[in-house]
Amino acid sequence: MTAKTKLPKWSKTALKVTGIALGAVLVLVLAYLAYLLIDYSRIEDCQPQEVLPHGIDEPVRLGQSYTIVSQNIGFGAYTPEFTFFMDGGKQSWAESPESVRHCIDQAAVTLSTFQPDFLLIQEVDIDATRSYHIDQKEILLSKFPDYSATFALNYHSSFLMYPFTEPHGASNAGILTLSKYNMTSSLRRSLPISTGVSKFLDLDRCYSVSRIPVENGKELVIYNVHMSAYGGSPEIREAQMKMLFADMVAEYEKGNYCVCGGDFNHDFTGDSQKQLNQNAPEDFGWTQPFPISMLPDCIKRCIDYENGLFPTCRNCDEPYKEGNYTIIVDGFLVTENVEVVAVSNVHTGFAYSDHNPVVLTFKLK
Repeated sequence: MTAKTKLPKWSKTALKVTGIALGAVLVLVLAYLAYLLIDYSRIEDCQPQEVLPHGIDEPVRLGQSYTIVSQNIGFGAYTPEFTFFMDGGKQSWAESPESVRHCIDQAAVTLSTFQPDFLLIQEVDIDATRSYHIDQKEILLSKFPDYSATFALNYHSSFLMYPFTEPHGASNAGILTLSKYNMTSSLRRSLPISTGVSKFLDLDRCYSVSRIPVENGKELVIYNVHMSAYGGSPEIREAQMKMLFADMVAEYEKGNYCVCGGDFNHDFTGDSQKQLNQNAPEDFGWTQPFPISMLPDCIKRCIDYENGLFPTCRNCDEPYKEGNYTIIVDGFLVTENVEVVAVSNVHTGFAYSDHNPVVLTFKLK
């Protein structure tokens, strides 16, 4: 009979310590998963938003030209050197608090040069680990003190532990709408989102619906939208578009004028990635073509760019330089009772954001 091999005492101790350590790690992982599930919540749909009435208290006029600008400011992180872990890059946080403030200041300076009547700004952090808890909304409001303003929370996440070397942390970010003319109300609409694991990365996508009186008794209805990027399955993308389009059609049928701008996270022209990139990959997952066939007859895209075809977004897998992958994902939709005077994408060299501004001049018919 073969005798059993007796383990040395130190080996038994090592196995015991290893077992305890693995058990502790398992408990921590399970506790964290439980925290994510318990802390997870969606913001309720159809929430009225506070409107700051600092604008002009008069209606919008028929036949007069107005300028509206939209830009995703990338939570103040995206200098040209910044790469983002969810795009295949390395970073999760902005470089420093000073860098965040500089990027937000640069965004405000650039946007003000267009002398906008209306501003739609996306990815504005108000309290987030990734941007050092700097309230970017308050900075922007201080730069545009004579504008009526409303803010809707769009990205609201628990503390995300990934990436492990620089955890993305907790985020509270949203969309800011500014108007030279006082808005009478603003409503936050919750877009459909993924119900799978990706919901923890793409939380609470929404658009806001802000109303401004028109001299003929109707309303100018301004939509500020930021659609899903990382959690958007084909079904979710379609559901988000259907909801937005149905909302705009309902307003148009009441005789109201609709202007919708923002970050659609789709190839807005349908072919900009091919037009802007040589030897472009098929897609990066979030660069699906805009669903042109779904557009109702009364809604049109504003894509007759007067200054040529310029990108509005870069992929952030590497620092920006000319020739990197770029695409048009930002833009405007209008109902047919709105005349498009001019539209242009303004190439900033992605100096302070991974998105460029889009400028639309329009008239109400």
